Amino acid sequence: MNFSLLKTESNCRARAGIIKTDHGDIETPIFMPVGTAGSVKGIHVYELINDIKAQIILGNTYHLYLRPGIDTLKKVGGLHKFNGFNKPMLTDSGGFQVFSLSGIRKITQDGCEFRSHIDGSKHFFTPEKVMDIERAIGADIMMAFDECPPGTADYGYARKSLDLTHHWLERCVKQFRNTTPLYGYSQSLFPIVQGCVYKDLRTESANFVTQFDADGYAIGGLAVGEPTEVMYEMIEVVNEILPQDKPRYLMGVGTPVNILEAIERGVDMFDCVMPTRNGRNAMLFTSQGVMNMRNKKWEDDFSPIDENGTSVVDAIYSKAYLHHLFKAKELLAMQIASIHNLAFYLNLVNESRKHILEDTFHAWKKDMVPQLTNRL
Repeated sequence: MNFSLLKTESNCRARAGIIKTDHGDIETPIFMPVGTAGSVKGIHVYELINDIKAQIILGNTYHLYLRPGIDTLKKVGGLHKFNGFNKPMLTDSGGFQVFSLSGIRKITQDGCEFRSHIDGSKHFFTPEKVMDIERAIGADIMMAFDECPPGTADYGYARKSLDLTHHWLERCVKQFRNTTPLYGYSQSLFPIVQGCVYKDLRTESANFVTQFDADGYAIGGLAVGEPTEVMYEMIEVVNEILPQDKPRYLMGVGTPVNILEAIERGVDMFDCVMPTRNGRNAMLFTSQGVMNMRNKKWEDDFSPIDENGTSVVDAIYSKAYLHHLFKAKELLAMQIASIHNLAFYLNLVNESRKHILEDTFHAWKKDMVPQLTNRL
């Protein structure tokens, strides 16, 4: 993998670049649709590539390990061949699941024991095993195994958690370097900066991960309960330290405004389930603001879903029709809304990139934020 930084805006830290992988180029800033179980919910690969124009998608190590299982993925030759998406992919490490499955897991220095949410069976993730799983999935970009503390964690917990994450990272790097890709193309490993909401821990972690000279770095453990302004502060602290010539990935964030604020602070890559999850629940992000498609006000509104939308569904379907589909509980409603929201997110980062290259992002972003937070 190779990253070329093309432009940093003159009056903020917003960056535009290109990540080159064996499965194609990724223009940054970029948003990655989340394909937890090897599928972006309700979206065909054709739509991902041709309508949404996704350049990279994300898969989940924990879920793919449980279903379909690593043996199946090895037999077929990796996730790219299994789901038909021939562009770059990224896998998380299962670390967030360690956090979210707090009631059915046990963390030790060796790794994490957990019970499957599917059948209750017992499993044990070590840093070494996670690296082997991600090798088998075949992602172009792999995440190191980490623990993600809640945003409300006290300093003592955050300190112990960070020490564990750093210990696991050393083991991840060793296993990654002692193994080779399985399917004839290169893979990269991104360490994850943790440290909760504590500036000294974030600083320590950012300095620690850079010693491994990785192809890129992730910022984890944010948008997990801490105030938004604290999240922005932690991004600034970390990006002061992370190398300028490597991509920076903010994990699991977030709203359109969160993304613009993070771009302004020097973040290059994003993922979040919000576009598809909100879409399935009739919440649409548009150029004029946020719409609840179940509201009666759309019943006789025959204008396009989003007059400025870039997706084909915006041109074909009206607000009234989508409102009808949600009221009738038609599956097509969730598909249309998900396609629209993902296309909106991809267009947002594409527009950000254009304005960064023109050195106008900061001014454009100031105008966009009020529009994006408007409730229609």
